[in-house]
Amino acid sequence: MKQPGRRRSRRRARRADTVAVVIAAPEWRRRLRGAPAIARRAARAALGATGTRHSGEVAVVLADNRLSRRLNRTWRGKDKPTNVLSFPAAGSEPQDAPRLLGDVVLAGGVVAAEAAAQGKRISAHLTHLVVHGVLHLLGHDHERGCDAQRMEALEIRILSRLGVANPYEAPP
Repeated sequence: MKQPGRRRSRRRARRADTVAVVIAAPEWRRRLRGAPAIARRAARAALGATGTRHSGEVAVVLADNRLSRRLNRTWRGKDKPTNVLSFPAAGSEPQDAPRLLGDVVLAGGVVAAEAAAQGKRISAHLTHLVVHGVLHLLGHDHERGCDAQRMEALEIRILSRLGVANPYEAPP
């Protein structure tokens, strides 16, 4: 029976995504004011676009080229820095706990150089790479053509919602 003055809440259960941003390289503060907020917003957008109702925890590490190179050499056997690396967490969390998804590491020098070479704002390129990295943590891949098309389409949709142009089209 409905009590007077009380409304039923029709809101959906809210996702409890946690995005921690770690500034491991001070160069990020010089390169892009607001980089942590940009990274957090991009990660949350990627997490929210998957349609899952599970919550997740992600760490975004704003690193320098030296750390990126070391991680890339150790984990991928490539002795050079790269724009973004994704490190999925092993899943052994209790059922009701937020799912630990993993870490996304971005190399400041590589991100800045790529943005300049492609005629993009660093903020737009950072947004794209964070979305890309988080989608990897969620199980998306681009090794096969059909998977790459699916992942790129999802990235484009997420980025559009964030006001970022399609990164796969050449700028005008």
